[in-house]
Amino acid sequence: MTYQPKPEILVGCLLGMAVGDALGLPREGLSRQRQRRLYADLKQHHLIGHYGLISDDTEHACMVAQSLIVSSGDKEQFLSQLAWRLRFWLLGLPASIGFATLRAILKLWFGYSGDRSGVFSAGNGPAMRSPLLGVCYGNDPQQLRTLVRASTRLTHSDPKAEFGALAVAVAAYQAGSQPVTTPSEYYQQLQSFVSDSEFLYLLKMTCDSVEAKQGTAEFVQQNLGLTKGISGYMYHTVPAVIHCWLSHQNDYQTAITTIIHLGGDTDTTAAILGSIVGAHVGKVGIPQIWLTHLVEWPRTVVWMEQLAQRLADVCCHRFKQTALPLPVVGLVLRNLIFIGIVLIHGFRRLLPPY
Repeated sequence: MTYQPKPEILVGCLLGMAVGDALGLPREGLSRQRQRRLYADLKQHHLIGHYGLISDDTEHACMVAQSLIVSSGDKEQFLSQLAWRLRFWLLGLPASIGFATLRAILKLWFGYSGDRSGVFSAGNGPAMRSPLLGVCYGNDPQQLRTLVRASTRLTHSDPKAEFGALAVAVAAYQAGSQPVTTPSEYYQQLQSFVSDSEFLYLLKMTCDSVEAKQGTAEFVQQNLGLTKGISGYMYHTVPAVIHCWLSHQNDYQTAITTIIHLGGDTDTTAAILGSIVGAHVGKVGIPQIWLTHLVEWPRTVVWMEQLAQRLADVCCHRFKQTALPLPVVGLVLRNLIFIGIVLIHGFRRLLPPY
């Protein structure tokens, strides 16, 4: 029987990313100690009172979904669609954007093609764009490699970025397609996608740690040497995310709180992890208060559900559809407000408690 991702898997993947992104955003860059002093608990959002907003992580996932809907997986059309969406996304004045992604989009505007615009970087950008690719095309290894490569090299040309994105895509596919994934099953499938010995060693160490029942915090500090939080480097982020996923596959809340408490690039790590676990538990597995207090607009929770539903139709029936519309003026207005909120948070961090 041909694999067809159920709508609830795609809904869970996209909403799981959005919620993780929003919860991690106020804590990004904070040490574990400062994080706990500023925000006593993780039972609710903390960006605007007890409400949250998404950042570039979820926005990129939405652009991937729109590009897949219009292209139905055709590589050239997918690449063209995603490249133009990234161009206009930059014009919308996003408050958060990685330096490598910024440089790549500027190259796109200066006339570089999508397969030559990437800059040599192993940052996290491609990993936040790959979970939906994994859920939709994980049963077709060649197609998955093709689309992950296209999505990755659009902004990042370092092979490490592509290997990390593939590892996340494989995890999302396994999370959405089977009841439980053992560390050995994950590693075995990963070997058929990744050839880099350094990365395979890191992921083998990750899987062995999970089987030994080592906690993610202990693994990150002792095995990866990350005592000040998870960095934006792909070979730091992906092992931490995979360890936390394999340790908490059925518990979205515990997985997200665990990865955020590690500190560092918390919005991205929680977004990537949230998409993987969300693909497994679906919308029903995400705490309701985290969903209802996500006040994002115009990419509302309802809009993201509709986007995932439309993508599921394309994946199941393999025919192209039109993109789900968004108001351009609304996006710019939203981003201007978002910039103000981010600045307020920046000034707040200058104040006690330290």
